[in-house]
Amino acid sequence: MKTNKISHIILVFFVLNVVSAQHNITIDGILDSEAKTITIDQKIVYTNTSDDTLSEIFLHDWANSFSSKTTPLGERFSEDFLKRFYYAKDHERGATAIESISDTNSNTLFWERYNDIQDIIKIPLTNKLNPGDQYTILLKYKVKIPSDKFTRYGYHNNGNYSLRYWHIVPAVYDTKWNIYSNKNLDDQYTNVANYNINISIPSVYNIYTDLQKETISESENTKLIQLTGKNRNTVELYLEKQSTFYAFPANGVQFISNIEDNDLLPAMKSVATTRIIKFLEKRLGPYPFEKILVSESDYKNNPVYGLNQLPDILRPFPDGFQYEIKQLKTITENYLEKTILINPKYDSWIRDAIHIYLMMAYTEQYYPDMKIVGNLSKIIGVRWFHASELEFNDQYFLAYKNIARLFLDQPLNTPNDELVKFNANIANAYKAGVGFKYLEDYLEDDNIVTESIKTYYDNNKLKLTSSEDYREILTSISPKSVDWFFEDYVSTKEQMDFKIKSVKKGKDSIEVTVKNLQNNSMPVSLYGLRDDTIISKTWVTNINGSKKVTIANDNLDKLALDYDQNIPEVNRRNNYRNLKWILNRPIQFRFLQDVEDPKYSQIFFIPEFEFNVYDGFTIGSKFYNKTIIRRQFDYKITPFYGLKSNKLLGSVSFTYRHQIADHGLYQIRYGASGNMFSYAPDLLFKRFSPNINFFYRSKDLRSNKRQRLSIRSVNVFRDRDENNPVSTPDYSVFNVRHRYSDFNLTDFKSYLFDYQIAKNFSKISTTINYRKLFLNNRQLNLRLFAGAFIFNDTEKDGDFFSFALDRPTDYLFDYNYLGRSEDTGLTSQQIIIAEGGFKSQLKYPFANEWITTFNANTNIWNWIYAYGDIGLVKNRGISPKFVYDAGVRLSLVADYFEVFFPVVSNKGWEIAQPNYDEQIRFIITLSPETLIGLFTREWY
Repeated sequence: MKTNKISHIILVFFVLNVVSAQHNITIDGILDSEAKTITIDQKIVYTNTSDDTLSEIFLHDWANSFSSKTTPLGERFSEDFLKRFYYAKDHERGATAIESISDTNSNTLFWERYNDIQDIIKIPLTNKLNPGDQYTILLKYKVKIPSDKFTRYGYHNNGNYSLRYWHIVPAVYDTKWNIYSNKNLDDQYTNVANYNINISIPSVYNIYTDLQKETISESENTKLIQLTGKNRNTVELYLEKQSTFYAFPANGVQFISNIEDNDLLPAMKSVATTRIIKFLEKRLGPYPFEKILVSESDYKNNPVYGLNQLPDILRPFPDGFQYEIKQLKTITENYLEKTILINPKYDSWIRDAIHIYLMMAYTEQYYPDMKIVGNLSKIIGVRWFHASELEFNDQYFLAYKNIARLFLDQPLNTPNDELVKFNANIANAYKAGVGFKYLEDYLEDDNIVTESIKTYYDNNKLKLTSSEDYREILTSISPKSVDWFFEDYVSTKEQMDFKIKSVKKGKDSIEVTVKNLQNNSMPVSLYGLRDDTIISKTWVTNINGSKKVTIANDNLDKLALDYDQNIPEVNRRNNYRNLKWILNRPIQFRFLQDVEDPKYSQIFFIPEFEFNVYDGFTIGSKFYNKTIIRRQFDYKITPFYGLKSNKLLGSVSFTYRHQIADHGLYQIRYGASGNMFSYAPDLLFKRFSPNINFFYRSKDLRSNKRQRLSIRSVNVFRDRDENNPVSTPDYSVFNVRHRYSDFNLTDFKSYLFDYQIAKNFSKISTTINYRKLFLNNRQLNLRLFAGAFIFNDTEKDGDFFSFALDRPTDYLFDYNYLGRSEDTGLTSQQIIIAEGGFKSQLKYPFANEWITTFNANTNIWNWIYAYGDIGLVKNRGISPKFVYDAGVRLSLVADYFEVFFPVVSNKGWEIAQPNYDEQIRFIITLSPETLIGLFTREWY
C-alpha cells in the first residue's frame, strides 16, 4: 500500500512537471536595414509535453511563405483577387534562407520542406523523444523581410518595420502534429515558450514590444537590445525611426499603442484605455503580462467594420467613442490571443464569441444609447429611416444575416481556411458573439454566460485548450440544456426561421402553434403584448416541425416571436400575429432603401433616371421591397416617362429564390420580367420573359466554380414602322442556356451553351473563354465562338436573327446598348463582346447559316493589349468567308471599360484609312450592380 502511494505521488509529480514544462527559444539577430534582412542564430529547446514518443519535429517557417507566387499564401492571395502580391517585384517579397540546422553536438540534422510546402520544416529525429524529454535544435538562417503592403506587417516605405511571424517556431503536437501554412489569417498555432532575444539594430531605430526590454550596448551606428518574456506564444516587434507609439500605465499594466487617436488629449486616451482594461480584467481575469501592445497594423487587419469605411470628415461617431471602440476591439483581441491558446483552424469561434460578446457588453454598459449610424440618427431625413433606430450592437446580427441571406453561411467550427473571406473576417465572429447573447436571453440569467467565460479563462489561461472545455463549464452551471447551442448553432449552418402558424383564443388562455421552418431544435421566445407592452414571455423548446403552447390570455392584442430581437433569426417578418386586426404588420412606405423593419410590410420608392438615344433621359420612380440585405422574394415596379419620346415607359420584375441544398444544385430561382422602351425613333418594344434558373456550386464555398441552367421564354412585341416594315415585328423565343465558370485571378475558364427555337428559326451556339495569368505576369485571353442554325426561315427579316460578327442585333434585348438601332455616330461604336466578338466592321457582319470565330489578346504593357480575331462566316448561297482583324486594346477596367483601336483587317491597314475615329470601338458598363461586383468578389 505504501509503495502504491509513493508511485502515485511520483506519477502526479511527473505529470505536473510535463504540463508545466515550456519550450525555450533563444535568438541572436542582426538587422540589416539596407538589405531588409535579419540574420538569425536560434536555439530551440523543444519539450515533449505530450504523452506520445516523437520521432520527428515540425517547425513553422512562415517568413518563407512570402517567397513566391505559388506558396499557400501566394495562392490564397490569388483566390482572394489580391493582385498586389502577384504583381509585386521580387525584392518586395520575403523569404528564409537556411544555412544550417544542427544539434548541440554540432551534428548536421537532416531537414526538408514537408511535402514541398515552403513554410513547414520537418526534422526527423535520430533518437526517439520520450514524454517530458527535451531536444535542442540550433538554426542559422537569414530572413528577408517582405513589404508591408501584403499583410500590413513587414518593412514600410518610411523605413520602419512591423514584424510578425518573423522567426521559426515549433508546431504544436497534441496527439498529432498541427502543421498549418500561413494563409493571411493571423492564425499561427503555437504553444507558449520562454524567449530570450538579443537583436542588433541600427542606432536610429527604437524597438517597441510587449516583452521586457534592456539595452545591452550602444555604439555610434548600432545598438544591442535584449528582449525577454515568459509564456509567450507570439513575438511582435515594431522598429521605428521616429516613434508613432505612445505609452502610459493603465490599471497596473503598461499600455503601448500607435492606433490613431484623432488628436485626443492624453488624459482622455488614458481614461478610455484604463476603463477597457479594467472591464476585461473584471470579465475575464488579470492579464498575466506587464505590458499590452496594440498597433495600427493589428487594428486595420481586423477593424470595427463601419468605422473604417468612411473618411474622417464623414464619420458620424464622436472621436472619443471612435477611439475607444477601436482600442476595445484591438485590446480585447490581443488579450485573448496572448492567453487563450486554442487551435485557430477549428476552434477560433470560441475566442471570437468571447471577443464580440465582450464588445457588446462593453457598449451596453458605457454607451447604451449609441446608434448604428451614430450622430446621424439625430439629423432630419436620416432619422426617418429604420436604420437610425438600430442600436450600435445590431450591426453584428446584420452582418451575419447578410451572409445567411446570400446562402453563404458556414458552421462556426468550419476550418478557418475553408471560410469565404466575409465569414472569416466578419460574419462568423459576429454570429458567434450574437450566439452568446442568444444564450444569455435563453438562460434568463445574465450571470451564467458571464461566469462561464470567466471560469473558462481562469482554468485555461496560457494552456492549450478547446471549445469542448468551455462546453463542459457552461453545461455544468446552466439550469437548462444547452446542447442545442453546440450541436445546432455552432456545428451546423442551419438557419433560424420560426412563425406563428395558428392561434386559438379561449376565455382565459390562448393556444399558439409555433412552426419551425428549419431543421434544428433551437428554442424561440413567445411574447404576449398589450399596447406594445410586454405582458408575458415564454420559451418554446424542442420544436420539431410544429409545437403547441398555451399562454394566459391577459387581454392580449398581439403575439410576437423574439419581440426583443435577441435571436439571430434570418426572417423576422413572419413573427407577428395581430389578435384584433386583419393585418399582422401594417404597410409602410419608405423613401429610399432601408434596413428591414420586421414590424412592417415595407414598400420603398426612389426616383430613377436612365438614358437612351430614343427616349432621351427617362425619369421615373421605382417601387420595390428589396432591403439592404437580400430577401428571398423581390419585386420591382418602375414606371418611367421619356423626356424626348414623350412616352410612358417602364419595367417590372419578380424574383423568388429557393435554396434546396448546400452544394450541387443548391438554389432554384423563379422569375418574370417585363419592360417597355423605345428601340428606334417613335417606336416602342414590349418584352415579357418568364424564367427559371437552376444554380450549382461546389461543396467548397471558397471555390469560384459555378454552373447555371437557365430556361426562359422571351416574348417581344414591336411597334410597326410604316417606312421600314419588318415581316416579324412580334416574336417569341424559347431559350435554354447552360453556363459554367471558374473565375480566379490567375485562371479563368467558362463556357456557355445556348439553344434557341422560335417559329421561324432554331439555332445553337457555344462560347468558350479562357484567361491565363502566367508567373511572368504575361496574360493571355482566348475566346472561341461557334454557332449554327438548325433551320432558318427568316429571309424576310434580313439579318435581324442572324449571328453577328461584331455587333449583335440583340433581338432578345439582353444587352445594355446606348443606341441599339444606330448605324452611325458614337453610340454605334459601342460593342459588347458576344457572338463573333470582332472589333472591326467588315464586309460580312452577319451569318445566316453558321459562324466560327477565335479571339485572342495578350498584354504588351500593363493595361495595353494586342488583340487579334480570325473566323469563318457562312451565309446561304455564298462560300465561307475568312475574316480577320487585329489592333490595340486599352483595358482600363477589364470587361467594364475598354477601348479598341483597329490596326489591320480584311479592309487593309485601317489605321491609315479616312475617318479612322469612326472605327474605334468601346465597351462601357454603367450598371451600378455590375460595377459593385468588382469590389465584392474578393469577399464572397
